[in-house]
This record gives sequence, structure tokens and C-alpha cells, in this order.
Amino acid sequence: MTEKKVAVVAVGGNALVKDKQHMSVQDQYAAVKETSRHIADMIEDGWDISIGHGNGPQVGFILRRSEIAAKAEGLHEVPLDVCGADSQGAIGYAFQQNLQNELKSRGIEKPVATVVTQTLVDIKDQAFQNPTKPIGSFMDEDEAMRRKEELGWSVVEDAGRGWRRVVPSPLPKAIVEVDAIKTLIKAGITVISVGGGGIPVIDRNGDGQLEGTAAVIDKDFASSLLAQLLDADMLLISTAVEKVALNFGKPDQKELDHVTLAEAKQYLAEGKHFAKGSMEPKISAIIWFLENGGKEALITDPSNIGRALRGEAGTHFSLD
Repeated sequence: MTEKKVAVVAVGGNALVKDKQHMSVQDQYAAVKETSRHIADMIEDGWDISIGHGNGPQVGFILRRSEIAAKAEGLHEVPLDVCGADSQGAIGYAFQQNLQNELKSRGIEKPVATVVTQTLVDIKDQAFQNPTKPIGSFMDEDEAMRRKEELGWSVVEDAGRGWRRVVPSPLPKAIVEVDAIKTLIKAGITVISVGGGGIPVIDRNGDGQLEGTAAVIDKDFASSLLAQLLDADMLLISTAVEKVALNFGKPDQKELDHVTLAEAKQYLAEGKHFAKGSMEPKISAIIWFLENGGKEALITDPSNIGRALRGEAGTHFSLD
């Protein structure tokens, strides 16, 4: 019996919220339905898959609802780690149902399950000393200072638009549920995990007792770590563009078909090709994967996943 190939597929936010005119739960469900068709193609071709996904907009929506409810009705506000858990469940539900429906329509009997995933981070990570990730609604200065004093928030003024809370974005150190994920994949179950990078947790006293913390983990780094731990054959990062490009958006833009590990490190070191909030972390996550046992990685958009796996699209990354 041929051993199945394992892929970790990191799905970008564009697969969930396409634009400001399509942000409702129904819109997100429709977007996930489209992406699920392309992931089902991989499953039909024999891949066992763990799906990771972004959750930035969804956590923002949950926080905003929480803030409005607190102001209007005095309800408790939802902590950031719990917002992450809530979004994992909701997005996982959308992927589960859509993938199950798509696979069933193709006559494929393959279960799909969501693992609400905790990701261990190091409380000594420098990110905790310098929080930079803005979350939640804009505030006036009085409210920002009050929340800083009462709740210990880090807050910054944002280009004249108001004040916002900022939280750390530490590197993931371990996936708490990795053994459960491995067991499910070995049993032939498609898994949705490390949603939004996972719920950030810390081991404050070093005794294995975990607690949630207010932070945001990059989903591409979490997916890279999971791919390493699963010894995955491929890390596939699905994003808004078909291929990675040098000098993106400029007259001398050059799309890349194949990139070696050495080339990826060189392009990243040059510091001019990849935007910090979009492509840079994806390239860094792929480098991390390849440097720690990974053999192949791929970046493309959802609609080109099938073609990319046949070598007809996307940007392919390998050791050499």
C-alpha cells in the first residue's frame, strides 16, 4: 500500500473575507465553500491534509461586538484568547461543513474535524516587551488611558485616527494538540487546526500548567511549525496572488516559478521585495520549514492550487 502524502495548507484571510462588501457570515461561508472545492481536489488526488487559516477579521468582529455590548448593556468583554477560540470554532464549522458536502458530492467518504488548537509561546519572547499588533476598535485618548491604567493594556496613537490597543506577536514554540492532530491524520481524517495561528498560551511557572495570554500568532509560522512536527511532505500557503514576485507592483516586477532555500534567504535579506505585513512572513515561514526537515513548499492562490500541484502555476520552494 502506497503511503499517503501529508500537506499542511495555510489558508489566507482572502479566502474568508474577500472585500468590505462581503464580510457577513453568509459571505464568509460562500468564500470558504469556494476554497473547499480546491482543497477537495487535493484530497481526491490522495493528499492527507491539515488546514490552517487566518482569523484576523473574525477576531476583530468578535471584539467589536463585545465592546458594543459592554457599552450598551454592561455585558462582560471577551478576552482576546477566548476570541481566538470562538473564531476557530466558527471558521472550523464552515470548513467542516463545506468540505464534507464537497467530498460527499464526489463520492468520497472522508471525515473532517476541527481541533481547537493551543499554541505555546515563550513569555520571555521579545515580542512581549514590544507589542506591535493593533487589535480592536479605535478609542479616544481618555478611554485609551483608562484601559491602560485599569486593564494594563498597551495602547498607541494611530496616525491621527485615534488610539488602539496593541498586543505581542510572539513566535510559536509548540503545538499543544499536535499528538491529537497526528492521530486524526493517521486515521485518514482531514483536520482543521492552528486556526489564526492557534490560541496563544504560556507556561508561566514551567510546570506544564497552561494559561491563555493576550497575543496574536502569525498563522503562517504556526502552520510551518505544524508541518515540521507532522513531518509533512509539503507546506502550501494559499494567498491572494498566484505567484510570488520580486519588486511587486513595480515596472520591473518579476514573478517567480521556482525558488531554492538559498535564493529565498537572499531575497528576504535584501529587504526590498516582500511587504512586512503580507509576503514577508510567508517567505520566512517557508524558510523555517525547509531549514527544519521540510522538502517542498508552495505559494499560490486558492483557484490555482490544482494547477500548482501539477507544476503549472504557483511559486515552488525547495532545498535546491
